[in-house]
Amino acid sequence: MGVVENRQVIFRDYIETIPKETDMVLKVSQIEIEIEIEVNPPKGSGQILLRNLYLSCDPYMRGRMRNFHASYIPPFVPGQPLTGYGVSQVVNSDSPDFKPGDYVTGITGWEQYSLVRPTQQQHLRKIRPDDDIPLSFHLGLLGMPGFTAYAGFFEVCIPKKGEYVFISAASGAVGQLVGQLAKLHGCYVVGSAGTTQKVDLLKNKLGFNEAFNYKHEPNLDATLKRYFPQGIDIYFDNVGGDMLDAALGNMRVFGRVAACGMVSLHSLSDPQKLHNLYNLIPKRIKIQGFLQSDYLESFPRFLEHVTSYYRQGKIVYIEDMNEGLEIAPSALVGLFSGKNVGKQVIRVAHQ
Repeated sequence: MGVVENRQVIFRDYIETIPKETDMVLKVSQIEIEIEIEVNPPKGSGQILLRNLYLSCDPYMRGRMRNFHASYIPPFVPGQPLTGYGVSQVVNSDSPDFKPGDYVTGITGWEQYSLVRPTQQQHLRKIRPDDDIPLSFHLGLLGMPGFTAYAGFFEVCIPKKGEYVFISAASGAVGQLVGQLAKLHGCYVVGSAGTTQKVDLLKNKLGFNEAFNYKHEPNLDATLKRYFPQGIDIYFDNVGGDMLDAALGNMRVFGRVAACGMVSLHSLSDPQKLHNLYNLIPKRIKIQGFLQSDYLESFPRFLEHVTSYYRQGKIVYIEDMNEGLEIAPSALVGLFSGKNVGKQVIRVAHQ
């Protein structure tokens, strides 16, 4: 027996505002091992040991940094590693459902190695390496963000061919796929983003009809009227705040708003006020918040459709890959200032 270092990103304490790098700390602990890094979970425990390869940075993790227990997912525990979506390989197993060498995706720790109890294994799904699809895509295109885009657009928005679609944070993990699905469905698509580079990606790589840099637009209402003189049928909202308010003032009759994220809010306990809610009544607008987990029965269909589109070259997917667990805190924080270009992923180890 011996020991191996297990680096972990530890959550310091609860916050209410946008996270800072100092809200997390890199810690080195030790785990007991046998030769060739083969940890033996206790016999009869049903546990498995994972070697984490990729970790996902997602905006919802900010909500888990609050001391708030009435949400759909519990908060992080101060003094313990953060947890989130990852792609991992099974190193050793005392579970009949997993064997060494298996690749899995699901909830894991922000650390090099994670020991997973049987009650936690329901959140893991086996995946097969594919020469055409990077393993990390199971955190984006074929993972929670991709399914969020698919479920939000088709199940919540219920689009029709020829409708006018607006997407905020359109170059992000969710927005980039919503736009491409909308185009494949025959819709007119406009996206907003925060840099000239991202606007260029939306128009020239992701195939949006139009895109604009919201930071260059002092009057969002006038901007939306310029891009949607006929009004908006579907608004896929990833940011909330002023953009949501402006969109509500430009919706068409029977318009739909999928409320996916509120990343623009500086404080989750003191949200911005909206001024255009009255439009919900005369325009009969439907606004609906949702979670991808509400539509899990559609997940196999999503995998089939999106994998096929990707193989056929009908959709592309942009990742922002950072190397090393030590960069994870800054990568997560960067989500809230738009630092990432595409889906933010941390590579912890190579396959």
